[in-house]
Amino acid sequence: MATRPITRNTVIPGFGPALGYTVFYLSLVVLLPLSALAVKTASLTWGEFLATVAAPRVLASYRVTFGAALAAAAVNAVFGLLVAWVLVRYRLPGKRFIDALVDLPFALPTAVAGITLSSVYAANGWLGQFLEPRGIEIAFTPVGIFVAMTFIGLPFVVRTVQPVLEELEEEIEEAAACLGATRWQTFRRVLFPELLPAVLTGFALAFARGVGEYGSIIFIAGNMPMVSEITPLLIITKLEQYDYAGATAIATVMLFFSFLMLLAVNLLQKWSRRHAA
Repeated sequence: MATRPITRNTVIPGFGPALGYTVFYLSLVVLLPLSALAVKTASLTWGEFLATVAAPRVLASYRVTFGAALAAAAVNAVFGLLVAWVLVRYRLPGKRFIDALVDLPFALPTAVAGITLSSVYAANGWLGQFLEPRGIEIAFTPVGIFVAMTFIGLPFVVRTVQPVLEELEEEIEEAAACLGATRWQTFRRVLFPELLPAVLTGFALAFARGVGEYGSIIFIAGNMPMVSEITPLLIITKLEQYDYAGATAIATVMLFFSFLMLLAVNLLQKWSRRHAA
């Protein structure tokens, strides 16, 4: 006697409709714009494409964008780990306020963040009025770009490391101390290997966010070609000049590096899961 397969009633649709909705939504939101970008870039010959993406002004914007994003992500990897450690391991007054403050760059509009940072670090700003006489210029310089990228990238590291740190039991540290390990040895040999995958993932996310950031940077960067001009601003400039092919060519390069960042994040997450297992 043949038996009927057991079917499970679920709230969401079956595999067929769910897959169809997923493909349609991704095609509408992701694949269609990327296809338009590829088609517009294909209007250039290979020589024109290389001449556009390798122009001296464009190369200078790459150096500013990727250099500042790399430096900001490295700083956030260190201090983001420190902030996550304080939030998880210590009880202190205003802890909920500090925890909510970490997410402020997520909620704050990027243009507002840029205006706020420029007003703080300008020559007549709250901090700039003390730094400027000492020869420390932040606003309207590449240093301002670094500050803005650090501001927007910190939550990625904190929120990536915090759950992993919460799962580490304090008994591990106590056991290491009982075996004669110093605090530095406990951190370097016991805790840090467990936290490293999360720190690297947060670093990659902060770096990717910094590379693609626009709104919070243009108000504090100064936007001087060859000095403090970021690549997203250069793309906007070419669009304003009706150089659509040139804008899409530079955007294609940025898209390529974005895919590399996403691939790195996925590999780090896979390594993290394998490391945890």
